[in-house]
Amino acid sequence: MTLDLRVVDDPAHAAAELLVQAAGHVALAGGSTPASAYRLAAGLRPDWSGAHVWFGDERVVPSDDERSNYRLARESLLDRLSAAPAVHRVQTELGGEVAAAGYGDELAGVTLDLALLGVGHDGHTASLFPDAPALGELERRAVTAEPGLEPFVERVTLTPPVFAAARLVVYLVTGESKAEAVRRAFGDEPTPEIPASMIRGVETIALLDAPAAARL
Repeated sequence: MTLDLRVVDDPAHAAAELLVQAAGHVALAGGSTPASAYRLAAGLRPDWSGAHVWFGDERVVPSDDERSNYRLARESLLDRLSAAPAVHRVQTELGGEVAAAGYGDELAGVTLDLALLGVGHDGHTASLFPDAPALGELERRAVTAEPGLEPFVERVTLTPPVFAAARLVVYLVTGESKAEAVRRAFGDEPTPEIPASMIRGVETIALLDAPAAARL
């Protein structure tokens, strides 16, 4: 497993380029910076036929809720494409436990080509929060997660083994407010206190702007 730290002027554009190159099974993240990357990716490659879109985590809210990662991806990426991928949405309407079990079953036999992740101020990534039991999960591919920060709603998250098997994990992090979390995620030894320090793919790239990388 390798870690490639890249400090770039436009991390969202760099992430968009990696997304369109990955093509196959891609897991998306929520957040405003990934949304910018999705809009750019739609412009770079409008035809996503043959690709599969998954979600690294999801809030257990209706799919049209403004807090939904699926809704964010639909508005910023999927609705902008000329040819859509197969979209594997977390069935949040079934409730967290059932949705997690179903998502895990759907992921059976799937190896992600790329998983896009962020880093929270507390060091969480996906919905793997500091010291969460899910960090020790070895069998299940998706589990429920209690909210570690606002919005305080139940979540479904992929587990460390799914990310570890991914051919490429891409962290996308911007802003000075994330600098300390970035330092601990990529500059210190792995610890459950900083989940992003533990989650790596076969290859891992961290795309950072200069403010986010300031303390490395």
